[in-house]
Amino acid sequence: MVFHFIDFIGRSSEYGSHHSCRAMETKMSFRLPLIFAAALAAWSAAARAETIKIGVTPGPHAQILEAVKPIAARQGLDIQLLEFSDYVVPNAALDAGEIQANSFQNQPYLDNQKADRGYKIEAVGLTVNFPIGVYSKKHKAFADIPAGGKVSIPNDPTNGGRVLLLLRDKDVIKLKDGTGFKPTVLDITENPKKLKFIEVDAAQAPRALDDVDAAAINTNYATQAGLDPVKDPILREAPRGPYVNLIAVRAADKDKPWVKILVDSYHSPEVKEFVLAKFKGAVLPSW
Repeated sequence: MVFHFIDFIGRSSEYGSHHSCRAMETKMSFRLPLIFAAALAAWSAAARAETIKIGVTPGPHAQILEAVKPIAARQGLDIQLLEFSDYVVPNAALDAGEIQANSFQNQPYLDNQKADRGYKIEAVGLTVNFPIGVYSKKHKAFADIPAGGKVSIPNDPTNGGRVLLLLRDKDVIKLKDGTGFKPTVLDITENPKKLKFIEVDAAQAPRALDDVDAAAINTNYATQAGLDPVKDPILREAPRGPYVNLIAVRAADKDKPWVKILVDSYHSPEVKEFVLAKFKGAVLPSW
């Protein structure tokens, strides 16, 4: 093939043929290094890419991280998401090194988990706020709940406490002074309607709606159940600083370069625009 090609060039008596072939050779000589360089750059970027696993709960947390993935990928960070159906396993998996980060909880919840279980986990960036809501299939307003009515609240101290603080702020109950952000039903000092508080796992709260007069449901579980977190609650929490959600990593990893890439990608204008457009007030950007 090489011999015939050279022979063809040598036997050609047309100047245009000489010119055309030489131009082709020149272009190929020019393009090959560029093609090779581009391929090498792509290979190098792939080789440098770091893969991390992030634990999330289904719904908004997972959806937002899906929007973060392509932004982080441009900076060499490959994100893989693992969905967990409750609030307990993501921190256990992070502490055990099965995942490198999680995005599902707020600071009071993390503090409580660390105190109870000794986790060496740290917050590295704020994400979004999910105002918790109280829903009912039986009543259009919380005031319509009869004396002795049943109200389900999450059984973890942080989210259950949020609901009790919400009810206190709406003058439904009174709490002991100094209870902070994690009151329990034992801290209720006045309950004029003698409401019965039933503690349930947060993930099971939507299922409790048929059995109670009202149920407090976290936004991610409300959206999974087809509820509208803006229109459907008969009571809704005002956004509060301590309940802003966060990205958590192991303390030993918090200064690693991929952590900064992850947080910066999450805090990008594109992700903020996605949150506002997608959730229409049910989920609020908090950075």
